[in-house]
Amino acid sequence: MVSKRLSREAGHRRKFLAIIDDTPECERAVAYASKRAQSTSGVLVLLYVIEPDDFQHWLGVEKIMREEANATARTALDSYANKVRQKLGIEPELVVREGKPTEEIHRLIEEDQDIAILVLAAGAGKEGPGPLVGAVAGKGAAFPIPVTVVPQNLSDEEIDSLA
Repeated sequence: MVSKRLSREAGHRRKFLAIIDDTPECERAVAYASKRAQSTSGVLVLLYVIEPDDFQHWLGVEKIMREEANATARTALDSYANKVRQKLGIEPELVVREGKPTEEIHRLIEEDQDIAILVLAAGAGKEGPGPLVGAVAGKGAAFPIPVTVVPQNLSDEEIDSLA
């Protein structure tokens, strides 16, 4: 069970959460979430999750690998944030977490009671819809807030008309 959402109360704004990763569909989720945030006077939150499995090597190398992963995360977040600023003129919140993606998404949703909608994009390739969409569809990650799944093949114009 999720804590009460505060996004409709005075002094709060509804937040749309998009996950930044290396999947090609990620860009479509950000485009939709940012347009929804703009059209509803909401806030866009971009989350990048660093998976800790990457650091299970040698102890001396772990710190360097963690720093590199954080730099990669910040670069990816900054890149998407700059695109959103230039296109829509809104300032997104940027969050980096370390852990399993579904667990970190749940934690962030619980911690930030203004997050009201999780926006994911489904991949169009033969690999399937993507790991997070697959987890939601398989109920392995049932998120405690509504999830909007955006098709990867939507154009910017189609997203503008829908959001």
